Amino acid sequence: MKHEIPLTEAAAMTYRYRQNMETILAPDFQNKDLLPLSETFDRAAIDALLAQPGCAALRIYYGMDTELKLHAVLVGSDASNKDILPAAAGTLDDGEVVDAGIRCPPQCPDPSPLNQP
Repeated sequence: MKHEIPLTEAAAMTYRYRQNMETILAPDFQNKDLLPLSETFDRAAIDALLAQPGCAALRIYYGMDTELKLHAVLVGSDASNKDILPAAAGTLDDGEVVDAGIRCPPQCPDPSPLNQP
């Protein structure tokens, strides 16, 4: 399966998101920075997910913190499309889950075609 798209298409998609991200929210939730423009993750965190035994893909879930702010939650998945997760006891021995991305706003990247009009 091909996952690449042209930069022009990616720029159009991110522009459309920026233009509509507040309007898709109910009025009570607008203008509260609930939806990020982007999140940045350290390469080491991504490498650790992909280096897990049996990891064939990266899956992104979307979750909310206690302030209802949207966050990407990253996990590895195997060739059978199953999540590779830590044991139920909460140890990291069997798998890893990555969150704690750097949200934009407030910490935004330099201007690029993906974040500018």
